[in-house]
Amino acid sequence: MTTSAQTSLTKPKVYESKTIQLTSHMLHIGSEVSRLNPFEYVQTASKVYLPNQEALAQALQKKGGSFLQDYIEAIENQRPIESLLRQAFGENWTKAKSPEGVEIFPDVCSKWMQQENQQVTDLRPMIRNGMGQLYIPGSSIKGAIRTAIAYYLLKHADKYKVPSSQRVSEIELKLREKLNAGEFKNNWKQKFADDELFMDNLFSNYSLYYQDKERKTKSIQNTDILRAIHVSDSQPLLKYKLTNKKGKSLWFNVPVVAEVIVSSHFLPDWQAKYRATIYAEIVYNVRTEFTLTLDKEMLKWFRHRQGMKLPFQNLDELLNICQEFAQAQWDSEVKYWENIGNNRHQGKYLNFDLVWERFYSKPQCPYSLRLGWGSGMLGTTINCLFQEETKAELRDACGIAAPNFEAPKSRRTIVNSQGEISYVPGWVKFKLQR
Repeated sequence: MTTSAQTSLTKPKVYESKTIQLTSHMLHIGSEVSRLNPFEYVQTASKVYLPNQEALAQALQKKGGSFLQDYIEAIENQRPIESLLRQAFGENWTKAKSPEGVEIFPDVCSKWMQQENQQVTDLRPMIRNGMGQLYIPGSSIKGAIRTAIAYYLLKHADKYKVPSSQRVSEIELKLREKLNAGEFKNNWKQKFADDELFMDNLFSNYSLYYQDKERKTKSIQNTDILRAIHVSDSQPLLKYKLTNKKGKSLWFNVPVVAEVIVSSHFLPDWQAKYRATIYAEIVYNVRTEFTLTLDKEMLKWFRHRQGMKLPFQNLDELLNICQEFAQAQWDSEVKYWENIGNNRHQGKYLNFDLVWERFYSKPQCPYSLRLGWGSGMLGTTINCLFQEETKAELRDACGIAAPNFEAPKSRRTIVNSQGEISYVPGWVKFKLQR
């Protein structure tokens, strides 16, 4: 017997799921390997090749002679290996494969260098998934969302009945006590200070009620409200081309090796100050997707032990929280960049006009969040809510002391292939797909 559509019971929709398109001008998320030594990549005038070292060793062994031994010695002495590759595989060495048919150089990045002889040093690689593909971990997105929620709750403390002991003024008082006691000289205490001060209370100080009964648990992981949120890893950042309506070809997810300038400024005139150059594997013109899922039924289980209200009930509210946090970071960056003066320092001409024109000249933040490189203290903490004095003291205690400077002091900007400082990393846009 078939139940008619009119009399059948509709199963409650407990999950809300959205596919979100993520786009970004420039993105770098670091991997477990913080940097590569010169023998772990091969650079030519225009490209950087990251070899599958196992496949390379097998191919050199198959070639016979002293190729494998020469390769091992080059690694031990950290010497370039391009000439060795040409001897072993000929001029088309970039197309070489192992005896099993595995590509030796599966990952290739264009060099964004104005000068052909400019050498990449201490390359910072981008994170890869288990298939060796560039991607954005769901954990990175979820971590940024967690910080956005904390910022939002503390900013709107009255509305959500945040306990008085976790208000911004109280957090600052406790931070100053710890700073005065010298506790932040310990890296472990630096790392977990926010959990003790407010994060555990905001996210894990809940009782669980299921079927009108309280469920006892000793683990704060079980009472973390972000259990109700799942963020998938992004689709792999595979390079591809589209042709727009005007017939112009557009490339997306383009891996490049770019020069990243770390700069700050002098006091009191705010003239730009060169600090360092970093070379990094960066994805240009990012376009990918990830899935954001909210278990609405699970969210109802959580009841804060001190009466605090949940700041979101659906994904639209959650995304609005992210946008508000992005705007707070944006406001701080606008304030910084409108005061910077272009300047030549230590042989570098620091001209930030393109950064201002392309990004911070707009008062309204066009982005949804900031991920990876570039987020720094503003994107990974609630620093936007603190007084300038507190920010500076925290920066001096936890990093390199820089008296009289606001925090964060330095910024990272990316140089394009024409040698112009053109981009800032990390800003991402979200667009609902379905």
